[in-house]
Formats: sequence, structure tokens, C-alpha cells
Amino acid sequence: MEDNLCEALKKLKVTLADGTGDSVEGCLDCLLKALAHNNAEASEKVQKMGVLLLLPPLLDPRSSCAPKVANIIAEVAKNEFMRGPCVEAGLVPPLMRAGVLLTRRAAQLINMGVVPTLVKLLAIHSQNAALTEMCLVAFGNLAELESSKEQFAATNVAEELVRLFRKQEEHEKKEMIFEVLAPLAENDVIKLQLVEAGLVECLLEVVDQTVDGEREEDVAQLKTASDLMVLLLLGDESMQKLFEGGKGSVFQRVLSWVPSHNHQLQLAGALAVANFARNDGNCIHMVDTGIVQKLLELLERHVEEGNVTVQHAALSALRNLAIPVVNKSKMLAMGVADVVLKFLPSEMPPVQFKLLGTLRMLIDTQVDAAEQLGTNPTLVERLVEWCDAKEHAGVMGESNRLLSALIRHSRSKDVVRTVIQGGGVKYLVSMATSEHVIMQNEALVALGLMAALDLALAEKDFLNASLVQVLHKLLSEETSAPEIKYNSMILVCAIMGSEPLHKQVQDLAFLDLVSRLRSHENKTVSHQASLTEQRLTVQS
Repeated sequence: MEDNLCEALKKLKVTLADGTGDSVEGCLDCLLKALAHNNAEASEKVQKMGVLLLLPPLLDPRSSCAPKVANIIAEVAKNEFMRGPCVEAGLVPPLMRAGVLLTRRAAQLINMGVVPTLVKLLAIHSQNAALTEMCLVAFGNLAELESSKEQFAATNVAEELVRLFRKQEEHEKKEMIFEVLAPLAENDVIKLQLVEAGLVECLLEVVDQTVDGEREEDVAQLKTASDLMVLLLLGDESMQKLFEGGKGSVFQRVLSWVPSHNHQLQLAGALAVANFARNDGNCIHMVDTGIVQKLLELLERHVEEGNVTVQHAALSALRNLAIPVVNKSKMLAMGVADVVLKFLPSEMPPVQFKLLGTLRMLIDTQVDAAEQLGTNPTLVERLVEWCDAKEHAGVMGESNRLLSALIRHSRSKDVVRTVIQGGGVKYLVSMATSEHVIMQNEALVALGLMAALDLALAEKDFLNASLVQVLHKLLSEETSAPEIKYNSMILVCAIMGSEPLHKQVQDLAFLDLVSRLRSHENKTVSHQASLTEQRLTVQS
């Protein structure tokens, strides 16, 4: 084997010199076999005979040998002692460039520990423009792979890239670094490292330099820098570090983007607020320091201008800010609901989705607001229309939930009437069969309130929507959650005052079903089953 290998390596050197392709393939096959047989020994021979230096040209993507050569390098570099020589022979950049770096091969390179080697290389040769560029191309290829991110996180890549970024004057070079930063910044550990290395200050500087620029490259850089800023805020630790209790200079700067004249900055500012608004403390602080007014003014500007991404981002921010209970009444008093309702005519599902979520958050536990919105026929009609938006599951789900929330939080007969007259009953009945327990529950509670507040008006719609059959199914299915069984029985009791519904309950033998539930392992369910059984017996 050893003699064969030496022969093959000698032959390889000769054939490469005179360019006879077929024999090159044969030599490479022989080398691969030798590496499979005894990797360390074969690798040492490869280095001693100077073969590594001959391989870069074979990595040309047009060369039929490229995949085999990539394979050989991957095998050779499994040995710690060979990694340095591979880098010195200039193999990593062409290997990256060749595009033979199919994902599997890149994954192998990552397993071989090429990431720390490349980061060191960048640190040592940061003055060498060509080598730096090659490292960045390599990083770009590797950073896309999830498995590389942990390895990058264990190096000082964040510091190196920020240092390199600070030195760049040219747009193309900055873009190149951005292209590596974006995939790396998806990792939360790296997000924090980038913040600590001072990337945010660099990004803010880019924004300042390009915000009024007319050139295409200014527009591109502004977008990339502000998008990256928003990405850094997606990590909990990096976000909280930049918030600094609401006193942070970065936080203040980003807030100043919201009233900007530039759409890209408005968008990034609103998304940043949405990202800062990920815990109650931050949300309460922001509402108390006037951010809501800025967001409302931004939305007002976009009712007519109609930039959908800005509308969506500003609504996302308001929705998040409305989550803490103490913020709801404050935000309602600032007129948030009125501004949000101006977007009801929107035909854009992402905007519809966020609009619904914002209103649902605002009225949670707010009786007056729920009554005011629930008696607004224009809103209720639009909700009923969206409850049918089968091609947009998110919008459909949120409309159902808001319809139910208006009834649950207002507990108002007027709201119940508005929903019945608007044709909302059948959607709430169908929501009771949703695959999400939380939505089933919300529907059953809303239907129970309807029955309690105006059974006479709801009766016809309950019959048309087969409510009794739905309740029978929910009570007989083994898989129904305890709270679903409980609320279904409450609803059965609530509809007994209607003659036709009562008759359906009798015809479907609910009594047997309910008496079986008396032995249910959940105490609340078994207790409600006893009460329901008594009610059915008395009224039969």
C-alpha cells in the first residue's frame, strides 16, 4: 500500500505538470484509498512530498476532479498536525470558492475544526486584503450552517469582524462583512458578543452617514445596518443590555428613528420597539415615557401613504406594549383603539392579523372598551367577514378570538345582540371545535354568555349552527380536555330554557353522557356532571 501511495504521489506531481486528466483521477483515487487505510501515515507522506501545494488549481469549479480533491483535503485535515499546512498551502479559500462545498462537505470542514483556524488566520493577516476577503467568503459559506455557529461562538470572531468593519472605507467591503454578520447574529451567544464588541456603535454610525444619502449604495447600507440592529435586539440578553433600564443611549437613538422621514428607519424603529417590548418592565417604562404617541403618529402618516411593512411593524409594537395589564387603560385613554380601527379597510393579511391582535390585547379585562368595540357594527361585520378568510388561517383565528373576547370581557347584552345580528354565532360554534384548547374554551365561554344574556335572540342561530350536536361530540370524545367538558356542560344548562334546543338535548340522550362523566377523574368535571344531571332530570 505504502509503495503504491508513493508511486501515485510521484505520478500525480508529474501528470499535474503535463496536464493529463485521466491519470490525475487515477492518482487521486489511489490517494483516497490510502487515506481510508491509514489516514495519519498517508497524510504525512502527502505533506512531505509537497503535494498539498499542487492541489489549489484542481479545486477550480470547472475541474471534474474538484469533488475528489475536496474529499482528500477533508480527510487529510482530520489530523491536527495537517491543518496548519493545509491553510499555508492556500487550500481553504479555493475550497470555499469552488462551490464544491456542498453542505455535506462544509459540515465535514466544520467538524474538522476549520472555523477556529480561519478566525486565527483573519486575526493574523487582517492587513492582507486578498486573504481577508477569502476568509470572509469562507465565513459566509460556513456561517449559513447551523452547526458552525457554536464553533464561531467559541472564538473571538465578533471582535475580529467588528475591528475589520471599523477599518473599512469601501461600500463593497462593508457589505461583505455584513453578509457574514447577518447569519452569525442569528445565534444568541454571538448576538451578545457582537454587542459587547461594539457593533451597535458601528451600525449607528452607518445609519447617520447614509440616512440622507441618495446613492443606491447608501440606501442598501442603511437597510442592512438597521436590519442588523433589529436582529441584535431579538436576543433577550443583548436586548436587555441595550435597553439599560430605558436609559440606554442606543435605546434612545433607535426610538428617534420612529418619527424619522425615512421609511426604512421608521420600519426599523418600530420593529426595535416591538423587540424591546418583550417583558412587562420594559413595556411599562416605554408606555410611561411617551413611545405610544410616536407610534400613533407614525400610523396616522401611513393610513394614506400605506406602507404595509411600516403599518405591520407599528401595530406589532403596540400589540406587545398592550400586554401588561397596567398599560391597557393608559393606551386606551391615548386613543390607540381609534387609530388602529382606521386600518380596518386594509386588504393586507399581515396588517389585518396585527390589527386584530392589538385590539384583543387592549380589551383584555377592559369592560368599557370591550363594550364600546363590541357594539361597533362596522368592526363586528369586518370580523365576521375575516372569520371566513380560509386562505389566511392566522387572520381567521384572530378574528374568532376577538369576536369571543368582545363578549367575554364586556358581558354585555348589547354586544351579544351586535354579534348575533352581524352573523357571528356560527363562527363561534365552529371555533368550539378548533384544534386549540384555548380557542375552544374561549368560544364555549362566549356562547355560554350569549345563552345567558339573550337566549331568545340566539336560539335560531344556535339551531342553524348545530350547537347541540357539537356539544354532544365534545362531551362524548375521550380526548376533550377537562375544561372543555366542564364548559360544554355549563352551556348545555344555559340553553335548556329554549324549547327546540331542549328537545334536541333530550333526543340526543345527553343524560347518559353526563351521568358517565360523574365518575370523571377531574373533580370540577364530576361535580358539574352531577349538577347538569339534576338539571336534565328535572326538566325532562
